[in-house]
Amino acid sequence: MRMERLSQDKIRIFLTFDDLTERGIQKEDMWREIPKVHELFSEMMDQAYSELGFDASGPLAVEVFAMPAQGMVVIVTRGKVDKDSDSSSDDEIDEEVYEMEVTLEQSEAIIYRFRDIEDAIGAAKMLSAHLTEEGRMYRYQNHWILCFDPASLESGSYHALIAVLAEFGEATSVTPAVLEEYGKLVIGSNAVKVLADNFS
Repeated sequence: MRMERLSQDKIRIFLTFDDLTERGIQKEDMWREIPKVHELFSEMMDQAYSELGFDASGPLAVEVFAMPAQGMVVIVTRGKVDKDSDSSSDDEIDEEVYEMEVTLEQSEAIIYRFRDIEDAIGAAKMLSAHLTEEGRMYRYQNHWILCFDPASLESGSYHALIAVLAEFGEATSVTPAVLEEYGKLVIGSNAVKVLADNFS
């Protein structure tokens, strides 16, 4: 489980499928109201407090993005608490109760970001030799992003593709829709071939 602070009131948590399996949670369970998922969420909030100083009291908006083979990305945003003059003390608030508004999204696209263009080129060279010459490349928030549609892949190369991408970059929770809207399309098709052929 890895977490990072995005702003004062927002954090992002990366959960691998191993993190879920260790706790006896299936991917599909994240969509259900079960005690194990509540325990996992409590554990995440405890870790967020100890690592990042993120206090999860009050209303929380929770977005869960399921990504193929990479795991889950959970984005937690803390809402503003209305301080009523009537409320006698904070002691009345049960710390174990989270007011949560949960949004679930599932993306089939395989999307990895690279801090450096050299990392993206390195990944492209390994991919073009055996796995695929496809993909699109975007520039978004100072990262280079490669996006693949798994439907175009042969079944055997799916996990190999992710293994290569993970070696050079990191999975990101950004969706294809966000890339289309806010990213800059750098290479519209066959990004792996273009990168591998044009950079040595």
